Amino acid sequence: MTDTQSRVRHNWWAILVATAACFVFEAVWYTVFMQAWLDGTGRTMDFFKHSGMNEYFPYAVAFIGTAIVATGISCITQLTGPQTALRGVRVGAWLWFGFVLTTWSIEYAYEVRPLSLLGINGGFWLLGMILIGTIVGGWKKK
Repeated sequence: MTDTQSRVRHNWWAILVATAACFVFEAVWYTVFMQAWLDGTGRTMDFFKHSGMNEYFPYAVAFIGTAIVATGISCITQLTGPQTALRGVRVGAWLWFGFVLTTWSIEYAYEVRPLSLLGINGGFWLLGMILIGTIVGGWKKK
């Protein structure tokens, strides 16, 4: 086992709780911003209802993707110093700034999407990743 592997001890309960908390937060966030989000995407609820996609598929993708994000934040939090809620917050925020905001800004610029949509989607992930970082950073494995 390498030094890095011995330093990372995933707390799967913390990751699961952080995933669930972020998933619930996402539901609340997009409920609040539903109409602005629909306007930004140029879609309607009717479009989604008649798209032919399984209605549960996006929820499964969201939960699994969020679990992967939580696992990554947990790993990087531990590898960058003492595992604390504050370090988790910092890791979540810096990962958002370095990867989410930058990649989405590039995509939105090329796709000519409204800044309001970037604000809704990016804002959710900033707060969601901070929430995840708080939980996985503050909940030390015993």
